[in-house]
Amino acid sequence: MHIEPGLVDGAKLLLGYATASAAAATGAMILTRDLRAQGLSSVAARSAIATVATFVFFEILPHAPVGISEVHLILGSSLFLILGAGPAALGLALGLLIQGLFFAPIDLPQYGMNVTTLLVPLFAIAVIARRIIPAGTAYVDLRYMDVLKLSATYQGGVVAWVAFWAFWGQGASALSDVALFGAAYMTVVLLEPLVDLALLAGARALKGRAPLALVTPRLYA
Repeated sequence: MHIEPGLVDGAKLLLGYATASAAAATGAMILTRDLRAQGLSSVAARSAIATVATFVFFEILPHAPVGISEVHLILGSSLFLILGAGPAALGLALGLLIQGLFFAPIDLPQYGMNVTTLLVPLFAIAVIARRIIPAGTAYVDLRYMDVLKLSATYQGGVVAWVAFWAFWGQGASALSDVALFGAAYMTVVLLEPLVDLALLAGARALKGRAPLALVTPRLYA
């Protein structure tokens, strides 16, 4: 989902910084709520896990350039379900920044757009989770269709934001590239719910043995 260098340039880059600032403010509010409810050590540990995981997703796992962007297995819904929205948001932002600073400095001008593309869909699935998952249901007990809805929302949001940035930078001429990218991303939409379910099954097997401070309280409660 990295926006390719040159797709958006000049003054148009400023919009990405504005949307990223708004996303960062939203993430800060969620983190503040988590800190009050769960404490600094738990939130810090989960954020560190999310940061390392994000770096692995982007830099180590296979990814393929497809026209205007790249197809990654981001696993945003996995981070949300295991670690919670606040730590997942901070981890996505920091992991992406570390990759840009040390491994792909050419992506730094697009950092604002890329952060927006990652975080806004994450906040969307947090809202949807509150609506479709009963308060008494632990995440480890979710069904395939529930996980599919969350994952499809996240990946659909990523594709939508990539399309927006492409049209913002290149206008209608980007239509064919956007369609190609969207079609390629279907592989991620199909695969990610299965990864989510596998991770939840592993978490269920570790119930009572895994340190609760390293996971979101909703995973088991």
